[in-house]
Formats: sequence, C-alpha cells, structure tokens
Amino acid sequence: MPVRYDEGEGAGRAAPRLGAAEIGAELGRRATLVQFSSAFCRPCAATRRVLADVAAMVEGVAHVEIDAEAHLGLVRALGIGATPTTLVLDATGRVVRRAAGQPRKADVIAALGAAV
Repeated sequence: MPVRYDEGEGAGRAAPRLGAAEIGAELGRRATLVQFSSAFCRPCAATRRVLADVAAMVEGVAHVEIDAEAHLGLVRALGIGATPTTLVLDATGRVVRRAAGQPRKADVIAALGAAV
C-alpha cells in the first residue's frame, strides 16, 4: 500500500517552517527530505535507503535523518506519531508534504514536485 503524502499541515493551519537549527543540518538548495526514525524501527532503514537514493538523484535535494527519541520536543511540536515519518520541506524549510510509513521511491519523487 503506498504511503500518502498529505498537503502541508491541513486546511486552516499554517505549515511549519524548519531551519538548520531545528533539523541539525543545512537545508537542501531546492528541497529537504526529513526522516524521523527510531533505533528499533525496521522500516526506517529501508526508508533511509529510499530517501538517500532520491536525494542523490535529484539535484539540490538533501536528506536528513532525525532520531525521534533524541528530539522529543520537535516530535511533539510537529505531531509525529510514528516512525518512519517523512517531511518534505521546500527551499525555505516550509513543510509541504508529510507521510508516515515506508515510502516508495516514486511517491517520494512525486511529493518533491510540491517543493521544487
């Protein structure tokens, strides 16, 4: 079953904006794939490979993995309820898509269309 990438944060709510200070790395020039993972999450390893592959394929896209357990404040602020969860940020750090679960490469590439 494909992972669904929702639009931003929903109708009536402003999408959050994240920067290097929040994610612990520089944003990609065009977009950033932010993955929330946990140590014992098997789908997280597969998600890491998919997101890293896409970031390597698409110029200007960065992949950042965040340990959810070590960043509980950020997890709570963003409403992350499961790992893996992927956020797609545009060049300014605005969350334009999000999905929980292990994504397919084609779904990630399609979701990037909203950011670039």
